[in-house]
Amino acid sequence: MTFVLALTERVRREERGDVPGWVMITLMSAVLVAALLAIAGPRLSELFEQAINRVSGLG
Repeated sequence: MTFVLALTERVRREERGDVPGWVMITLMSAVLVAALLAIAGPRLSELFEQAINRVSGLG
């Protein structure tokens, strides 16, 4: 029983995770999405409007 308790305590201590790494990945992903949206946003908006106009019979 002592072995199980010691193993449980060891797993608890070592299972902290890498919070700063996940924060950095999240921030980098958000910046990448924002940059892509800034670059491609107007073109995507234009394509969307063209598609809607074609479906609705206006274009």
